[in-house]
Amino acid sequence: MTSVINIQNLWFSYDQNPILEGINLQVMEGDFVGLIGPNGGGKTTLLKALLGLIQPQQGQIQILDRPVNQGRRYVGYVPQWLEFDREFPVRVLDVVRMGCLGKRKLFRRYNAQDETIVRNCLNRVGLAEFGDRPLAALSGGQRQRVYIARALASQPQILLLDEPTANVDSKAQRSIYDLLGEINQTITIIMISHDLGAISRYVKTVGCLNRRLHYHQDRVITPAMIEATYQCPVDLIAHGVPHRVFPEHHHSVANEPLEKIVTNGHRHSGECRHD
Repeated sequence: MTSVINIQNLWFSYDQNPILEGINLQVMEGDFVGLIGPNGGGKTTLLKALLGLIQPQQGQIQILDRPVNQGRRYVGYVPQWLEFDREFPVRVLDVVRMGCLGKRKLFRRYNAQDETIVRNCLNRVGLAEFGDRPLAALSGGQRQRVYIARALASQPQILLLDEPTANVDSKAQRSIYDLLGEINQTITIIMISHDLGAISRYVKTVGCLNRRLHYHQDRVITPAMIEATYQCPVDLIAHGVPHRVFPEHHHSVANEPLEKIVTNGHRHSGECRHD
């Protein structure tokens, strides 16, 4: 198995405020990496570095053995949440076609091959009959599928997703995760998520990021990884099987979401209060 992403000693700061510190990461072909960590921990910044949207102060990134400016054409991206004018008459087909723009010359018209790619991508995400519908007429979960189809229309070898199930209901979340599992049969995935239950159930390997990355090419989330990332204690509680939960605590990470872990059908929530 070959690596598709190699990051070595990556550092990045905003206005001298460190966001990423000494990041080392090797992603293997066919992997499904889940990235967790508190808000402001650098997860989205890491994706921006992989997309070439920011320039790190130090370190090296290679995508498919190419520098970022060459390798990013093989990367599809689904941002966290897209706001749009609901009155604007854009159709589902129009949105997905945008995914074909990255590999075409400026002002070149769409052709029959592009239309075939778009139709195949809509079929792949289960929206084959929705092409002519207005984007505004779709549910939140269906719109997320449209954005995934748009990313797939660029024919990527790697797919980056920033919290793809944010702001959708639990049924839509499950269907999106099932869809990503199918996509992962042919495409390497890196996904940011705050849903630790989904992370433990669907991904193949897990990384914990809060400025520094804790990643061991394994799907196990250990108490040490959580404590190092969230800077707060973790208890292991047994209900016949091990469960990982956050006890009540105070700490300084601002705006951190409430994390939930689901194991064998039991849901546990931990409080995270901020002074």
